Amino acid sequence: MSTELKVTGKITAIPEKITGEKKDGSGTWEKQIFIVDNGAEYNNLFAFEVFGEEKVANFHQYNKVGYSVDVKFNISTNEWKGKYFTSLQAWSVFKAEAESEDRAATEPYDLKPPRQGATVDADLPF
Repeated sequence: MSTELKVTGKITAIPEKITGEKKDGSGTWEKQIFIVDNGAEYNNLFAFEVFGEEKVANFHQYNKVGYSVDVKFNISTNEWKGKYFTSLQAWSVFKAEAESEDRAATEPYDLKPPRQGATVDADLPF
């Protein structure tokens, strides 16, 4: 059984993006972490990450600190040398329904890559 995970809140911080060299030496990778506060009394902060050059660029194009957003995400846990690391991987970030219409980007966008073999509409903003 799969449950869609979603958090609604305000972006409170967007630290510097993180870059590094790929293990196979074929280039670089980048990821962007952003913090969302859902306004709850407890457990109110979420540190999401967006991974990949195109996804990071899309995130920066449509989001700023102070924007209210809905974030759909997956939880991922990896093991390294007997230690476990969990991350919240955002795959869709869009304007929260309650936010006023003064934000320029009003259409939702997905951070998921297109399915293999799928055609991509040339009019997309990213």
